[in-house]
Amino acid sequence: MKIISMIPARYSASRFPGKLMQDLGGKSVIRRTYEAAVATNLFDDVFVVTDSDIIFKEIVNNGGKAIMSKKEHECGSDRIAEAVEFMDIDVVINVQGDEPFTDRESLEKLIDVFKNDSKKEVDLASLMVEITDEDEINNPNTVKVIVDQAKFALYFSRSPIPYPRAKNVGAKYYKHKGVYAFRKQAILDFYNLPMMPLEASEKLEQLRYLEYGKRIKMVETDSEGIEIDTPEDLERAKKIWK
Repeated sequence: MKIISMIPARYSASRFPGKLMQDLGGKSVIRRTYEAAVATNLFDDVFVVTDSDIIFKEIVNNGGKAIMSKKEHECGSDRIAEAVEFMDIDVVINVQGDEPFTDRESLEKLIDVFKNDSKKEVDLASLMVEITDEDEINNPNTVKVIVDQAKFALYFSRSPIPYPRAKNVGAKYYKHKGVYAFRKQAILDFYNLPMMPLEASEKLEQLRYLEYGKRIKMVETDSEGIEIDTPEDLERAKKIWK
């Protein structure tokens, strides 16, 4: 089984433009993320895929591998699909470019999903972490996921799911972490299928997979990591890096 990692990287970002080129301990955030993915030793290859000359040069000029995306894309999955279309691979793992504290153990759990899936019932695998803080549960920037007994995703939402109409019934809340592992065909299908109403409403690309009947296996992790979405996140990351 050939498994690679793709790190989609846009220079522009609505909340923190140029965040991937910000300094983190003497290197850019995107370079830290790339090097962390390589250092896991889990992948046959690791690439940054970007539409930015600045990010492309940052990786290549420092000995890394990068692919220049030919088109403007709506989301990271589209960018990855374009890059892997003609590659001889089985599984691609999307590592977010703004997560320099890449966790080897969590990525290994995602890979194990496919190694143990002899019947090929899983199209995607992704990570979730239990949350208990009410502010986070109600925060629309925190994407929640609910799963069935076999840990397949039932739905993702920016709203609190399940809605807590009854208290003290043992319902748990899980935050979805945007690290995905795809079978190659699943991500190519995504690329060629139009957006549906649920995805358009919530602005969550993973809903397109569910709307078209793809099966997403969720893997629980304890690793929160740090997503650098704001200047405040970057300052927290710098403190941890020290």
